[in-house]
Amino acid sequence: MRVLPSAKARIAGFGDPDATDERFAQLEGNLAMIGRRLRDRAPACRVLFVDYLTILPPHGDDRGGPPPDEIAEWGRAIAARLATTTQAAAAAAGCDYVAASAASADHHAWSAAPWTRRFHLSLRGGAPYHPDAAGMAAVAELVLATLAEPPGRLRD
Repeated sequence: MRVLPSAKARIAGFGDPDATDERFAQLEGNLAMIGRRLRDRAPACRVLFVDYLTILPPHGDDRGGPPPDEIAEWGRAIAARLATTTQAAAAAAGCDYVAASAASADHHAWSAAPWTRRFHLSLRGGAPYHPDAAGMAAVAELVLATLAEPPGRLRD
């Protein structure tokens, strides 16, 4: 019971726009630094930044009852920002970018052929809001397709 107030404060902080801006700026810098350090240590290596698969359906698609509108919109905004941040970090570090989010837009958790899981209380079958086997296979194909192309090309 003693941890509830601090947990509540941390959860409330997720909705703070200033804190979100700060976290995304830090994330972009950290990702770019990782990419640069990898390339510094192994100049011939090829580094791919892969963003996250789409979880939520597009706005207006309410098949299957995704989270309430306000939460779903927040989630979509965070997902879009994560994709933009990942792409910017890849460009800053001279690395390739694989847009799994764009490739999976029609395979969200509420689609007929999902690549991610909906929320559920059990870990049986995989964690909620995480990729499923089809999603991971699709990401592997995207990575292989990127590796078959010349380096330095951004994939959308």
